[in-house]
Amino acid sequence: MGGKLRVGMIGTGMMGLEHIRNLFLMPDAELVAFSDPHEESRNWAQFTLEHGSRKEWAGSARPFADHREMLAKVALDAVMIVSPNHTHRAVLDDVMAAQKHILCEKPLCTTNEDAMRVATAARTYKPVFWVGMEYRYMPPVTRFIADVHGGRIGALKMLAIREHRFPFLKKVGDWNRFAANTGGTMVEKCCHFFDLMRHIVRAEPVRVYCSGAMDTNHRDERYDGRMPDIIDNAFAVVDFANGVRASLDLCMFAEGSHNQEEIAATGDQAKLEVFIPDGTLVFSPRAPKGVVRETVAVDDAVLAAGTHHGATYYQLKAFVAACLSGAPAGVSADDGMRAVAMGIAAEVSAREKRVVTMTSLGL
Repeated sequence: MGGKLRVGMIGTGMMGLEHIRNLFLMPDAELVAFSDPHEESRNWAQFTLEHGSRKEWAGSARPFADHREMLAKVALDAVMIVSPNHTHRAVLDDVMAAQKHILCEKPLCTTNEDAMRVATAARTYKPVFWVGMEYRYMPPVTRFIADVHGGRIGALKMLAIREHRFPFLKKVGDWNRFAANTGGTMVEKCCHFFDLMRHIVRAEPVRVYCSGAMDTNHRDERYDGRMPDIIDNAFAVVDFANGVRASLDLCMFAEGSHNQEEIAATGDQAKLEVFIPDGTLVFSPRAPKGVVRETVAVDDAVLAAGTHHGATYYQLKAFVAACLSGAPAGVSADDGMRAVAMGIAAEVSAREKRVVTMTSLGL
């Protein structure tokens, strides 16, 4: 492939705009077209392009209301799918038929059946198929993972993830208020963390137990007479095949928290923690005792381009490089499918108040 990667984008809501801002920082890629059925979203994208820093192509990308028309009329190398969760399956069918490199935002799909079908098809798909799991690519988290895998804490025994954050934001048509559209909070939001668990533990989950509910957020909202049904807080525990246990502590009415994400890995020799957005790593050996703190800095321009502590930039950079070089995806469709399955297991566990085995989901 010669020249710059010609990118088309499907979906120009909040996350789509973040990807556009990060594309401005990519010298080897350019946005040549975008689609969104919502006119205001297309206008937001046009405004972002016209006020971007890549003047050689800013504002020149062609807008479309229908992604199928974009695929038919524009020569594209890669397509980024940033549309609402429940549209991913159908959109992926169209993009895979067109044989384009794909970066599909999480979650891969909203149901186990659809995610498994896509993952199966992707195993023989020749272009790059990459699932957007930004949290792996936050520089402090990337360093944290490398240290754990490098043996800094000895043999990993326990992994704990905490996200205390703000409620779900408003989206076009309020599609994110209902589990039928999102897959449920444990899929929509927490597939990030279940993916991190698998990636850090380097084993497959065996069983999931989750206690969660919608206790505070959105209870006074009504849409065509219906109250939202999305979990806003939960504790989840995952047992892995190699004996490691992992936990997730989620609260979506804790926007006053100093650090939104905290991850702790405890091994038989030491404990390692990472805090976002502080960017601080804390290493605590068992013996001799002595805490070591360090901060992993992120470039200010990268931080300004998004709200994921630089992760969108570093993931997009790796995706572009893979498309241009023929390297494999850093996050595969199989990774995306398994993160969805773990989220679905957690949703079922929370709602039915029981342990869910991964074998019951066909894994």
